[in-house]
Amino acid sequence: MVWARIGLLSFGGPAAQIALMHSEIVERRRWICEPRFLHALNYCMLLPGPEAQQLATYVGWLLHGWRGGLAAGVLFVAPGFVVILTLAALYALYQQTAWAAAIFFGLKAAVLAIVIQAVWRLGKRAVKTKASLCMAASAFVALFAFDAPFPLVVLLAGALGFVFARSAVPAPHSAGGATHDDAMQGDALFGDRAPIAPTWRRAFGVLAIWGALWLAPFALIGALAGWDNVFLSIAAFFSKMAVVTFGGAYAALAYVAQQAVEVHQWLAPDEMLDGLALAETTPGPLILVLTFVGFLAAFRNPLGLDPLLAGVLGATLTTWVTFVPCFLWIFLGAPSIERLRANKPLAAALAAITAAVVGVIFNLAVWFAIHVLFAEVAVVQFGMASVPLPRLASLDVAALGLALFAVLALMRFKIGIPFLLCLCAGCGVGLRFAF
Repeated sequence: MVWARIGLLSFGGPAAQIALMHSEIVERRRWICEPRFLHALNYCMLLPGPEAQQLATYVGWLLHGWRGGLAAGVLFVAPGFVVILTLAALYALYQQTAWAAAIFFGLKAAVLAIVIQAVWRLGKRAVKTKASLCMAASAFVALFAFDAPFPLVVLLAGALGFVFARSAVPAPHSAGGATHDDAMQGDALFGDRAPIAPTWRRAFGVLAIWGALWLAPFALIGALAGWDNVFLSIAAFFSKMAVVTFGGAYAALAYVAQQAVEVHQWLAPDEMLDGLALAETTPGPLILVLTFVGFLAAFRNPLGLDPLLAGVLGATLTTWVTFVPCFLWIFLGAPSIERLRANKPLAAALAAITAAVVGVIFNLAVWFAIHVLFAEVAVVQFGMASVPLPRLASLDVAALGLALFAVLALMRFKIGIPFLLCLCAGCGVGLRFAF
């Protein structure tokens, strides 16, 4: 139940979740040593998807093999999934009420401030050279002006970093300075148990089992509902997202905003902001905002089912195809972690992707700001470029003031995210009912 407790208390995004995990597993219970913990974290940072959940899975695997990894990964996510599923159902039923609209008016300002802070923090760490600045700017322009697919931006950035591994692109700064000797020093905690060898037979076994679990929903949906429905679209979309979303939840949201809002039209831009606000206020990985998106997508396209039942199925399907790949990456790659960490071209590719993710998240911040602060947004063509421009006369002065207040409170006075969300929600109610 330790991992369930960590999952239930893990508010505040991946940094806070990893810090809580470190405090509980390394400092309090001493289940794993500091070098081993940092060694595992470095590997998880190489992977697409939520690094905090992957780190929990990796530590569980180190301690008790695949059973430990499965238990740790599932229990870390389960409490947040139940909470966000419940809130998504309440949102779908009551979002049109005046009090709910007033609360989310305030929460959107807080979310905008949180995303701006994410750009600032990641930018300070990842954009330190002209090459990385160029990579970030190029990613922003590609997404904002040319509507480039997010996977293409990530893949091109990684390919350029790999090709120019000996150029000025910096290697990624790891979360800790664990060396090879330090990592080996931690083996004493595991007694005489020999590490699992990375064999081809084992790799094919892991691929077969977890690949089948990943693809099973596609076969089930096709057999029961055919091959052209919202559930199959959800499974395909979020499966693709699980493979290409390097850089954490905010980078994933840029992709989701582009596709789920503009292409699939499962929800509106302001509803995406509402979902992120709910995910920020609940425990578990921030990427659980995708559970909210999957719920609304199926709730509004129920295929003859009760809308609430369809929403629950859509949310569960989204969570399944988002997190099953995480177990695949850990169980497949963990035995080869030393080789991966020593691979300099791979490190350079990760550094390039991290720099590009700064541009991706900045695009998300601009997109959020436009839709939070302005009531009317038009798309203007400039040759091949297509740029969303707000109508200045439609500026919501109250939203602008609350957003500036949230940015100042978060970045200048360093107040906590849960308190900021509560404060902005209260201000939103006060402003909406006062005017």
